[in-house]
Amino acid sequence: MADQSTNSAQVAEADKGYWQANLRLIYISLVIWALVSFGFGILLRPLLSGIAVGGTDLGFWFAQQGSILVFLVLIFNYAWRMNKLDAEYGVEEE
Repeated sequence: MADQSTNSAQVAEADKGYWQANLRLIYISLVIWALVSFGFGILLRPLLSGIAVGGTDLGFWFAQQGSILVFLVLIFNYAWRMNKLDAEYGVEEE
């Protein structure tokens, strides 16, 4: 019986570590997404107006295209990192 409770405690600790790593990855992705879309596209747009990218200023580019491209990179990065995390904790898909 003690062996089963020890195994159960180890599984619970592994689950806790997995979800902490998952949440950390989600929080970092959300911060980057908010900084790029809201920060660069709206709040910092006047500061970025002097930098030209593709015929327009950098703030406008982030608001129109840059935030979408960063969002797509974040999606692929999240999927890649989660696959590595799943393999590390032994919960990968077959």
